[in-house]
Amino acid sequence: MSDDLIILKGNKAEQYASLIPQVKGLIDGEPDLIANLANTVAALKEQFGWLWVGFYLVKNDELVLGPFQGPIACTRIRKGRGVCGTSWMQAKTLIVSDVEKFPGHIACSSLSKSEIVVPVIRSNEVIAVLDADSETINYFDTTDQHYLEEIVDLINFN
Repeated sequence: MSDDLIILKGNKAEQYASLIPQVKGLIDGEPDLIANLANTVAALKEQFGWLWVGFYLVKNDELVLGPFQGPIACTRIRKGRGVCGTSWMQAKTLIVSDVEKFPGHIACSSLSKSEIVVPVIRSNEVIAVLDADSETINYFDTTDQHYLEEIVDLINFN
């Protein structure tokens, strides 16, 4: 695969439809997890220009910061804390239209206005989460959920 992404403008579904095969091309055949996570978040950041996007990995009963793009972030998050910890605890995708209204939101950046967190589930266990933040209230929706869940399913976490 070329090192250059083809950035498509248009509606979200069209953008994701263009991006997914490119992400697949970036990670297919690459056995290193960190490299694949890094390229995945870089591709998402380039395509959508979100404030922040990255992975947190479950390690020793905490979420630990993994590859990301954007401003500095919280390094460790406990289960049930903030949007990421709640998504981990509930093992489901959370879409938060206004982070200021989410009980216990962890404000790593005051610029973040909305957020989506997608758990990475393997063998019925959450092993990581993909977190994305936008500077726009009510940015993320079920279209993002559908395609981001598809993207995390592409990644081999073994």
